[in-house]
Amino acid sequence: MRIKYTIPIVFIVALVIIEKENNIISRVSDKLTLKQTPQTPLQPSGFSHILLKHNGSFTSLSKMDSAFTLMKRRLENYSQHQEVVTRGRKHILLLATTRTGSSFVGEFFNQQGDNMFYLFEPLWHVEKMLTLETGGTNATAAAKAYREVLQQLLLCDFTLLESFIDPVPVDHITTALFRRESSSSLCEESVCSPVVKGVFERYRCKTRRCGPLNLTMASESCLQKEHRAIKSVRVRQLENLRPLTEDPRLDVKFIQLVRDPRAVLASRMVAFAAKYKNWKQWAMDGDVPIDDDEVRKLKGNCDNIRMSAEIGLRQPPWLRRRYMLVRYEDIARFPMTKATEMYRFTGIPFTPQVKSWILKNTQASKETSGVYSTQKNSSEQVEKWRFSLPFKIAQVVQKVCGPTLKLFGYKFVSSEEMLTDKSISLIEDKVFNFL
Repeated sequence: MRIKYTIPIVFIVALVIIEKENNIISRVSDKLTLKQTPQTPLQPSGFSHILLKHNGSFTSLSKMDSAFTLMKRRLENYSQHQEVVTRGRKHILLLATTRTGSSFVGEFFNQQGDNMFYLFEPLWHVEKMLTLETGGTNATAAAKAYREVLQQLLLCDFTLLESFIDPVPVDHITTALFRRESSSSLCEESVCSPVVKGVFERYRCKTRRCGPLNLTMASESCLQKEHRAIKSVRVRQLENLRPLTEDPRLDVKFIQLVRDPRAVLASRMVAFAAKYKNWKQWAMDGDVPIDDDEVRKLKGNCDNIRMSAEIGLRQPPWLRRRYMLVRYEDIARFPMTKATEMYRFTGIPFTPQVKSWILKNTQASKETSGVYSTQKNSSEQVEKWRFSLPFKIAQVVQKVCGPTLKLFGYKFVSSEEMLTDKSISLIEDKVFNFL
């Protein structure tokens, strides 16, 4: 039976297609500039694009007739086209906090091969712009911004992210994307523009000489990939990402990476020495004030991680078959086994290229396993913190993060001797159901 579409339906579907397939209306989208300032709130996605600002004035619907006519001609085969495009495509979000081994685990997907588009910490730009003078962020505003940027990036749309990059990209070209070189997808030949003499890019590609990043080229490359993955340490609550599971264009899988909070603190005290100077001072010669802001911040971080995991492990309908919890300690001890489980969960083929990378990078020497390195001698990393974190600091972590340690299967230590006794494992054998 032939369906007769009314104008309103044409209009709505056209908007969806415009957002989904930016290349169809590239002449319009190239002129669209979305900026956010403290005085200008983040523009909502979706139907907020009904009025497009073009050369300083709003484009009327009549001037878009030609675009809608094109959309109308494509309506009958649009649904069929979308089924072909999205069938089998996976969208992976690796969620963690700093110093949990997320850069290392992210490489499991970054090294996947030609059919994976991987992004390393794109939300860094969002957090930086939204950070208040106090050093914190408005949690509600940040959560909304993080979600909308992630949603657009999983659909290969960099437009919203561009509005958070400083300086703002010119003609979709930027030299300022954070850790570009950590995303193989952004250094491939198809995304590698000519080198521009005299232009400095801090996070330039290391595998080949490339010029500034052209985000239009990156978007086109992303659209050609079968799967997409993003790593982020900035999402505080899994619940805030629920709308992503309700987007019919996405097949999202969440992998939450956790680590013993005592090990995390020990690692942060080394990697972020300036920020953790109070902890270092307390570790040397002082009692830890349990009501200090730093201690409350530690408790808040532990609570957020635990609450997200509790939701995920409960497997509510919106997370069914979409959530996996993995401990860094298990990956460090059994990297190939855990990587196999992660790939089985995502439904993506576990390629020989990834297996080779894991074998090569889990037996790294001390010279190559620095603070920010993705090369680790895995078994050594699991125990290392126990010999650098004073027992009194471990006690504080156990007091404020007790429920988190219990949920993830980390044993409490009752003495200095127990803390440094390598014959006593502090990791319980625990299975987290995720299928």
